[in-house]
Formats: sequence, C-alpha cells, structure tokens
Amino acid sequence: MTDPQKNAPPQSTTPVSRTHEYGPAPRLLRRVRFPGRPDLYDVQLDDGRIAGVRASAPPAVGTLDEERAPDLDGRVLIPGLRDAHVHLAQWAVARRRLDVSGTASAQEAVQVVRRSSAALPPGELVTGYGFRDGLWSDTPHKHLLDALPQARPALLISADLHTAWLNSAALALLGQGGHPTGVLREDAAMRAVAQLSSVPAETLDGWVEDACAAAARRGVTGLIDFEATDNVTDWERRAATAPPPLRVAAAIYPEYLEAAVARGLRTGTPLAPFVETGPLKVFTDGSLNTRTALCHTPYPGMDPAAPEAHGLARTVGDDLVAMLRTASRHGLVPAVHAIGDRANQLALDAFAEVGCPGRIEHGQLVRAADFVRFAQLGLTVGVQPSHAVDDRDVADEHWAGRTARAFAYAALLDEGARLELGSDAPVAPLDPWLSIANAVARTNDERPSWHPEQRLTPAQALAASTGAHPGISTGAPADLAILDADPLTAEHTALRRFPVHATLLAGSWTHRESS
Repeated sequence: MTDPQKNAPPQSTTPVSRTHEYGPAPRLLRRVRFPGRPDLYDVQLDDGRIAGVRASAPPAVGTLDEERAPDLDGRVLIPGLRDAHVHLAQWAVARRRLDVSGTASAQEAVQVVRRSSAALPPGELVTGYGFRDGLWSDTPHKHLLDALPQARPALLISADLHTAWLNSAALALLGQGGHPTGVLREDAAMRAVAQLSSVPAETLDGWVEDACAAAARRGVTGLIDFEATDNVTDWERRAATAPPPLRVAAAIYPEYLEAAVARGLRTGTPLAPFVETGPLKVFTDGSLNTRTALCHTPYPGMDPAAPEAHGLARTVGDDLVAMLRTASRHGLVPAVHAIGDRANQLALDAFAEVGCPGRIEHGQLVRAADFVRFAQLGLTVGVQPSHAVDDRDVADEHWAGRTARAFAYAALLDEGARLELGSDAPVAPLDPWLSIANAVARTNDERPSWHPEQRLTPAQALAASTGAHPGISTGAPADLAILDADPLTAEHTALRRFPVHATLLAGSWTHRESS
C-alpha cells in the first residue's frame, strides 16, 4: 500500500480551504444500475432523501427536471460508504507528515528522515509516521535520531499510534530530556504526540476540511471520528464555519464523559448539520506491534512471569463494567478497544454483565469460544482489513500458532456478528476501497492470501462498508456514491483504485467528475 505523499517533507501550516461547486442538487438520477444487476433505473430525489425508484424510461417531454437530469449511462449506484473508525485530525496531519512506513530498520528510518528534512528551517520539528518496529533487527533509540543535522528535534510515530520515538532535542521540548531511550509507549506516546503536534485550531480545521473533501472523492458519506480530543467541541467549532461534506459521529473519551452527561448528550444527539454525538471510546489494551495487546499467551522472548509478557491491561474488570454502566445509563453507546484475545474476552464479559448494546473496536485476536458471543450480545465489531495485511508478518511472529483466529472476519460473519469496516486512519489511508480490497483479497502484495478462509466476498465487504444505511429504497437518505464500474465483479487490484464518478450527501453533490 502506498501513500501519495510518501517521503514528502512536512508542509507549511497554512490553513487549507477549498470550495466545492458541482452545480445544483439533482432531482433525478437517470439510467443507473445497482451492483450485480443489469437493469437500468431512475432514482428520484427530494428533500435529501430517495423519493422513488422506477425502471428507467426516456425523459418525459416538456418535463424540465427529467430533461435536465444527469444521464448516468448505466453507472452503478450504491449507498454512500462509511468509514467506521477514523482519527480524523491525526489523518489530516499525517497527510502532511514524512512517511517512514516502508522502512525495514531503525537505521533506515533515520536515513529517510535525514534526507527528507535537510531543507527544513533550522530548529523546526520533523515529524514522521508509519514505522513498524515489531520485526526490526535493531532498536529505536534517541541517539540514532540525535545525529540529524543541526540537532533538529524529531518525532516519529508508529503506524498503530501506540509508540513515539523522539530524539534528545524533541524530549527536551517535552521537559523529558533525561528519558533513557526516547521511545514512549501507549499513554505517554499519545501525550507526547499531542503536545508536539499542536497547531492552531484554524490551521487544523483547514486540514480536516481538506481530508474530508478527499474522502468524499472516494465515495465516503459518513464516518465515526475517534480522535482522542474534546471531539464534540472541535466538531461544533468546525461545523459552525461550514458543514462537513460527510456525516460525522464524534466519539467521546472518558475524560470528557462528565461534560457530555452534563449537557445531556447521547449517542446520535445532533450537534450541527451532519454532525452528531458518537460512541464512548474505552481502551482495554494496547496494540500488536508494541506487544501491548492483552493476550492469554505470553509474547515470544519475554519472561512469562513478567506482567508485560501478556500485554497491557488498561480498563478491564470492574472498572470496565462500571464504565459501560455509566455510558449506557446516559444513552451513550460504548465502543471498547480490544485487540488481544484476553482483551476481547474481558470486553465480552463486561458487555454480558451490563447487558447494553455497544461496539468492539478491532477484535483482532479472538478465542474460538468467543466468536459466537459477539452476535449473542448484539454487538457491532468495527474491523480494519488493512491491518490484517499490513500486520500479517508481525502476527505470524508474535501470535504464532494462533493466526487462524486473528483478523477472522469470515468466522465472525459466520457466527452472525455485525461487521463494519474502517481504516483506523492514519494507521491506514482513509479510503474504503482499500479496506474492501484487503477484506476480499487478504493480501496487498504479490504473496498469496493470508488465511484465505477468512476472506469476505465483495458483496459482504461492500455491505460492511455502508454501515447502517438502509440502501437504495424510498425514504432512505440520499447519501449515495456513483461508480464507473461494478464492484461485485472487479478484481481486488481494481478495487484498490476503484473509480468513483460522484458522491452525494443528502441529495447534494460533494464530489462529481466531469462527464
């Protein structure tokens, strides 16, 4: 998987603002097909919704709406796509960061940073993202980055966002000049990234606007934003300037729970046009690459008696039960981050005790006995197929002998679980077609599919990418994507670059290619 700005140096912090003009909202979409079907239909739109679907016919003579309706010439119409797990501000910033995702060692990462940062002004922080050190033969250390010209401060962020690697100059900016290694994990890493990556709100909002427009160009009409900030306040500020070109569910984190409850916010509460309150995000463990995902089996090479050998337990047991009870009592749907099999078991146990609806985010490694429980408890599983292909080697190394039940999307569906696909951007690009392709192929390079028994069909992957959208039917929201080909018959290599002709949100264009 490649990034269009791979190895590009950090860019200016000048706000980005764009105006998208695609003409008046259509009242009729003429001559469209639906996936897997050859027949042509006309779809009538009214007041942001689908007002009717009929077999296509020549436009009525003298009816201006029909005569002027865009003839889509048999293009494929689908519900708008939804990314069910995004860190949108971090993705907006990452699009302007140095990409070190392809590096195979700490030394190689330093060389990429050295080459790409040489033109920056003296003293300016260089920020990179995307490294995966789980299989590196050498170890990240502050002294490796200290060799940058002009003692430039440097911050590198891991692909999973759970590790930050800093040099001495960057540590000094944090007041942590005495840190022994410069490698921070979990909460410490996230605090460091937040502190060093701070930009003016106006600048960040411009970057977010630009990222949303890019998502709309890929057929996205909605997402859940799991940005670990005061997300509600941030989105109310952004929407006050201009509504976003997609629907945003702004997640809440525990430190902002009291304020949300005081305001009477519930999951689904409207905050602004196209913006609503999202779920409450709770962490039970860390991540695979950092070996902090909470597992029943100890990680290779670690002392089995050491607490960290099984990963990191964050909010678990009685604390997790209490958090779920508080959330559900106040109408907030809990979204529980669980990656290791022990973390998933504990999350399922907590949902079973509380009896509330909710989500489990990631669900990467699951005990065989637990697959059926997701459906039994009525939970949604937010999964990221790009992680399955990006982390296959790390999983084979650190979850050896257990990968048949890792990223096991087909097994979850077979047991009746509800899947929603996402990117976890910036861990992977915010492009649902990459998620769909990786769910279908279980590979993103020349190697054979990794555990091909866990592949999804194109129809399953597409359905899991439209969220709760009721489909193309009368009364449904006119959140739609118009495609130049049929995704149900495309090869996975074509799915990765799938052509999106246009996108509509509530019946208005948010993207439209020239005919």
